[in-house]
Amino acid sequence: MPSPAVGQVRVRVVATSVNLSDWECLRGSPAYARIGGLRTPARRTLGSDISGVVDEVGDGVTQFRPGDQVYGDNLALMSGFAEYVLAPDTALAHKPAQLTFAEASTIPQAGVIALQGTDRASEGRRVLINGAGGGSGSFAIQLAKRHGAHVTGVDNAAKQQHMRSMGADDVIDYQRDDFTRTGQAYDLILDLVAHRSVFSYQRALRPGGTYRCVGGSVPTLLRVLTAGWMIGRLTGRSIGVLAVKQGPAHFEALAALCAAHEVRIHIDRTFTLDEVPAALAHVGEGRALGKVVIAPS
Repeated sequence: MPSPAVGQVRVRVVATSVNLSDWECLRGSPAYARIGGLRTPARRTLGSDISGVVDEVGDGVTQFRPGDQVYGDNLALMSGFAEYVLAPDTALAHKPAQLTFAEASTIPQAGVIALQGTDRASEGRRVLINGAGGGSGSFAIQLAKRHGAHVTGVDNAAKQQHMRSMGADDVIDYQRDDFTRTGQAYDLILDLVAHRSVFSYQRALRPGGTYRCVGGSVPTLLRVLTAGWMIGRLTGRSIGVLAVKQGPAHFEALAALCAAHEVRIHIDRTFTLDEVPAALAHVGEGRALGKVVIAPS
């Protein structure tokens, strides 16, 4: 049983959602997932998006007390695939009463990416989301539609109907079609699984358009960070990596929309702690529709 240090909260975990980052840390790929364990795997328990009940608070914690229902992205300490977890009090927020623990656990990481990745969507603009059938993508479709955009979702064949159910106007099966070669151009592209060339992304953008990626292969991310900026400037486009801002101030807005039933949360499957390997594979191999949740009990 871990004991909270100064500024920490111990939470009895009720639900932890699985993120692609968990799968990446497990496999050590892409290479940035090896931070903290470059030559051998870092010794830690995975799972960052937690929800549960405060069990004990450390010195200096004033905003939470035992019995409070909380949720948050515990990316710094992780360890959410467990019965109890320590988290910095700054990573947590009070859970909205209208949301179940499982629903709340789906929001912090995936929701922040979706919110910040679609903030340039607006009425009449054409938005493409690559990887739209997963957790962040399912939120992003709905948020872009709220802004009045025309949304195209890209994912595998098994997720086409799911993307439409989230509100996508058009869908593309990446196993059949390359969205950068369809002849269509977009005002905003949110790429959750980047692996193409910068010139491909430039080709798929309208003049004045914006491309942002979060996640993908290290070579692609490096090319976007370097050549992408230059090519974007030369062609009148903005090409870059999404710098995700973390913490309650950035995910509570989506939680409020979900609590008001203005944005839907789709939980594909719920697994037990004994089934964490299967849950990670379900997400990592691209089979999850929306979010996957681990429930310790």
